[in-house]
Amino acid sequence: MKTRIASLTILCLALAVIPTSAQVLYDNGPINGTTDAWRINFGFIVSDTFALSANSTVGGFDFGAWELPGDSVTSVGWSVTSGEDSGTVYGSGTASGGQITDKFLSTNQLGYDIDLITVTGLNVSLSGGAYWLNLDNAQVSEGDIFWDENSGVGCGGDNGKGAGCPSMASASEVGTIPSEAFTITGGGSTPEPSSVMLFGSGILGIAGVLRRKVF
Repeated sequence: MKTRIASLTILCLALAVIPTSAQVLYDNGPINGTTDAWRINFGFIVSDTFALSANSTVGGFDFGAWELPGDSVTSVGWSVTSGEDSGTVYGSGTASGGQITDKFLSTNQLGYDIDLITVTGLNVSLSGGAYWLNLDNAQVSEGDIFWDENSGVGCGGDNGKGAGCPSMASASEVGTIPSEAFTITGGGSTPEPSSVMLFGSGILGIAGVLRRKVF
């Protein structure tokens, strides 16, 4: 009897602490990897707009990157602002270590590796509206890293978390450019107290049923 209750308790607690998966808040379309890309290291900055339909907490973002064969990103500077790398700064930092992953996808016709870069661990609270994501100071094993240009083709649209796409974009070296490949994601969440109480009620209820069956 005690063993059964203990096992059920452990199972419920394990389920209770599993975080929800990242939610896409804005989708500017898939990685292109064949047209063009813009440098985000060696002092160059690329900025791109995104829109949120409601108050949200940004937990991270994904973007497409061009890198030299075998290269890997170790860090990238980021900021969320009200203007093109200017105005009010709602959040900023450098993603590194466990906050950033680099997934190889393919090699394009120019010999560059096309990778998906995922940044997590952010906590930026934003109201519904339009913002700029700015990337710079990226660090790779060697050479350059470029943010993939996709011109917003395939962006989510209003029902696909892409309200406001294709976005407006700029590169510090040339000015206005076509928009880039990226998504903005919300963070995973821990269970609310009410959820924990619900799990607890379930444990007590199951324990009562088992007790009636035993006695």
